[in-house]
Amino acid sequence: MCQKQYADSLLLRRPAIYDFLMEHIRSDYTQVRELHRTDRGSVLLVRHDQTHTPYIFRHFKGSAEVYRKLLFLDCANLPHIYEAAEKEGNAVVLEEYIEGDNMQELLKGVLFSKEETRAIVRDLCQGLWVLHKNGAVHRDIKPENIILRGDTAILIDFDASRIFKKESAADTIVLGTTGFAAPEQYGMGQSDRRSDIYSLGVLMNVMLTGKHPSHQLTPGRFGRIISKCTMMDPAARYDSVVELLEAL
Repeated sequence: MCQKQYADSLLLRRPAIYDFLMEHIRSDYTQVRELHRTDRGSVLLVRHDQTHTPYIFRHFKGSAEVYRKLLFLDCANLPHIYEAAEKEGNAVVLEEYIEGDNMQELLKGVLFSKEETRAIVRDLCQGLWVLHKNGAVHRDIKPENIILRGDTAILIDFDASRIFKKESAADTIVLGTTGFAAPEQYGMGQSDRRSDIYSLGVLMNVMLTGKHPSHQLTPGRFGRIISKCTMMDPAARYDSVVELLEAL
């Protein structure tokens, strides 16, 4: 079977995989706790009854398209996706549970140094390079979606992510977090890799000052990098995470 036929057969099996995964979660896993819940769905920490291995189980309204893109990819700065399926507008995902420190919690007590910020953003750029190379845009980069596991930063939560479509003039669904989301995510255009670069700029400033760059911009060279990341016009930003890495 050629690669395209194999991919098509997987797509046709998605509803069956959705039902199988839902049944598998009910019969072979125990819910440890609910991590997050919104109008779109929930994020649960579950544990396999036999192996006692913890996993993240996502169940939300929307598409699992980006999660499916990550199924066969291995990147130290992204969680491993074990299964992803959808049925009738609902998506389910079973993914690696990342043990570590959530950046949002860390920022409640301390800011990051320039050296720490540079190292973390480099890790995030590595993860985003994998996403962008596969046509995906994260669209929700913020402290809550970053886990620090030792010296490694891991970008999580692709529920708001989408696949870039050249023929589209704007996003079909407005998603993102106020303050971190790029202007085009509010109906001013279609989000693309430069939308994630905007969010990275805001993130860097928050890590260094605790504030949005519109309220207090980091001084010096970092401030100039952040300003370029957060330009209103996407064309005026860094064109790729590779360019941002070079600037850092």
